[in-house]
Amino acid sequence: MKVKFYGTRGSLPVCEPGFQEFGGNTTCLQIRFEDTGRIGIIDAGTGIRKLGRDLKAAGHFQEEIVIGFSHFHWDHIQGFPFFGPAFDNNQRLRLIALGKGREISNLQDIFTFQMQGAFFPVQLDNMGAEMIFFQPNLNTYELRGTKTSAIRHNHPGGAYTYRVERYGKTFAFCTDIEHGKGIDQNVVDFCKGVDLLIHDAQFTKEELEKKRGWGHSSYDQAIQVAEMCGAKQLVMTHHDPDHDDVFLKKIEKYCQDRFKDCVLAREGMEVQV
Repeated sequence: MKVKFYGTRGSLPVCEPGFQEFGGNTTCLQIRFEDTGRIGIIDAGTGIRKLGRDLKAAGHFQEEIVIGFSHFHWDHIQGFPFFGPAFDNNQRLRLIALGKGREISNLQDIFTFQMQGAFFPVQLDNMGAEMIFFQPNLNTYELRGTKTSAIRHNHPGGAYTYRVERYGKTFAFCTDIEHGKGIDQNVVDFCKGVDLLIHDAQFTKEELEKKRGWGHSSYDQAIQVAEMCGAKQLVMTHHDPDHDDVFLKKIEKYCQDRFKDCVLAREGMEVQV
């Protein structure tokens, strides 16, 4: 598997010159399954717009694209109305909210609401692609040889860590998580032994003290989770919109001094799993 970052920013997109190296688009990941050439997507922040454009430029087509969602805060769905394949009459999209205990009761309503006429000129039913809204009350789901699991973690309104496994390779995506005073042991156990851990790291430990209840983690906490679960590689993401490239490069050096195999996510970066 190969993971590509199309959106690395948290909370809202930024476009100032000093924010270009690490990227200004909100959360979106592409997973490419190299044995089949198929792709999957996690979250639909503003980065999904470029993802769709790249698929078209490459001539990529698959009859069904799966998009899984960690949760449905604005910065994780706001790019969906600009995702090119959603306007293709020959395309089928399977939108998945995996994991038990989700607070939403109707997945389709999330997207219908954000695309009603008061907010967007094209309504969901007029986009073109066939939409399948899939919300199984399951923590594990298998599709085409890929096993995906989910566990709920602490975030306002609820959010979910995903673990994706294929042919013995595993990565976990753990964003928008607030551990509290101690690291969430359930998340550590869930991520045990992953080849790649992608973890929320929006704040410094000093910022976190002032922003308890905001639903995010510090760089130190992300490293602690990686150490505790035995992750082979750590990528930190969901960068604060006030953290520019100069700041993030300084933080990255600090983190690498503690955990060698770690980087801060950059838009366009690809990581082999």
